[in-house]
Amino acid sequence: MDLELKDRVYVVTGASRGLGFASARQLTADGAKVVVSGRDEKAVADAAAELGPNAVAVAADNADPASAERLIGAARAHFGRFDGILISVGGPAPGVAAENTDEQWRAAFESVFLGAVRLARAAAAELSEGGVIGFVLSGSVHEPIHGLTISNGLRPGLAGFAKSLSDDLGPRGIRVVGLLPARIDTDRVRQLDALSGDADAARAANESGIPLRRYGRPEEFGKAAAFLLSPAASYLTGIMLPVDGGARHGF
Repeated sequence: MDLELKDRVYVVTGASRGLGFASARQLTADGAKVVVSGRDEKAVADAAAELGPNAVAVAADNADPASAERLIGAARAHFGRFDGILISVGGPAPGVAAENTDEQWRAAFESVFLGAVRLARAAAAELSEGGVIGFVLSGSVHEPIHGLTISNGLRPGLAGFAKSLSDDLGPRGIRVVGLLPARIDTDRVRQLDALSGDADAARAANESGIPLRRYGRPEEFGKAAAFLLSPAASYLTGIMLPVDGGARHGF
């Protein structure tokens, strides 16, 4: 199926590695051009170099209020247009409710929540009909994940914001979508498994609760993201798509 991505231009944040990078890789593989961002200048430059000539790197922190304008400006300056954004951020600090500090909550709110809201608002102001705003969230939108209290607190609120934004932007022909990954085999998930003290046992226990009995591959997530951002998904908005191997048992 042709996703009609050729020459479309997207900003992908948190794209130096993990799910953001996997999404940017699939977008470029299908013919799109991407501005990839991350906080580490070298890491994001290396990511763009690996993606090839249809990618440009911009070092930016989602928590910085100036980042949105810089990223959208880079899309227009380098590629001459701006068709959408995929807002992905690193996961907040792990921990149970009694352990997470005020500073951890504040830092996560600035980057994970408020930073994403700013990026989405800026994109909405610049997009025209056919544009799309995507959020990489988490399965914790529907069910809390033990040991990730801050994520459990912030991700559902962002999903609510995304749904509200989809209602606001729908009359302009702009779509808003979310992706809800669970156990995708990234560095972040391996780190979380290692916190248990026995990473292999943690992985085996987690896989036993997934109907497909395995962790997802980053490229599988990237393909789902590329589809949702593409014109092929033109009648999908306001949705939260689980990319979890069936781990969510509700409809």
